[in-house]
Amino acid sequence: MEDLLAYRFHDGSLAGQSFGNLLLAALDGISDSFEEAVERMNQLLAVTGQVLPVTSENVNLVAEMENGTSVRGESKIFSFKRSQHCRIQRVRMEPEAPPVLPKVIDALREADVIVLGPGSLYTSIIPNLLVPGVADAVAESQALRIYVANIMTQEGETEGYTLSEHLQALFDHGRPDMVDLCLANSADIPEEVRQLYRSENAQPLLVDGDAVRAMGVELICEPLSDETKRYKARHDSMKLARAILDVVEDRCVRTWTDQGVRYVRER
Repeated sequence: MEDLLAYRFHDGSLAGQSFGNLLLAALDGISDSFEEAVERMNQLLAVTGQVLPVTSENVNLVAEMENGTSVRGESKIFSFKRSQHCRIQRVRMEPEAPPVLPKVIDALREADVIVLGPGSLYTSIIPNLLVPGVADAVAESQALRIYVANIMTQEGETEGYTLSEHLQALFDHGRPDMVDLCLANSADIPEEVRQLYRSENAQPLLVDGDAVRAMGVELICEPLSDETKRYKARHDSMKLARAILDVVEDRCVRTWTDQGVRYVRER
């Protein structure tokens, strides 16, 4: 199911669109609000927990390139960037200050752990930080803030990026005090997988530890890749969950409140 939702069409009028986005758009069309559409998707996929849209405003993502050109629409960024042969300088929302869903801020304030990633840097992770109040809520949270690094760079977004450059882009769009710790994969990527990604101008993410630590971010490297995926580089969900829980147990203080047990990061 994960692969199906993440699948992106390569040809025709749907080129660049993910199946998950199209499914959500269809549900939005038969719902009274985007929030209701997300709730319907939760039910359809039997999601455990709560998924919240960061805003209910109708917004578009705009990417501005280093050469001064720009493109409007998340699904167009991939092919446009490739045609420009340069990096993305920044992304922004249109309109630029959509109202945040209050439940999102409440959830961030109440969280014991905030995990950013893994996922597409400019089209999945950063857009959440562009909604006013979200980056501030993450930076000011008492939760442990973890960035999970992608295993590979991504064609059409982060070709040639190192881990510290991923973090710098995150901080440039949000705040530099948003992340306490970064989890990165240390397992080797098989050559046959590297070859497939090489054809997409992608490669294993270079973990430049000294640069990451110089940014004030702790770095932990563990074997997090799914060895059962013969032709894809993906995180093993159980390994990643275990690594996050281990970090929480090691870096947070357990407290008891009226609402139950809470984990607060050690200063």
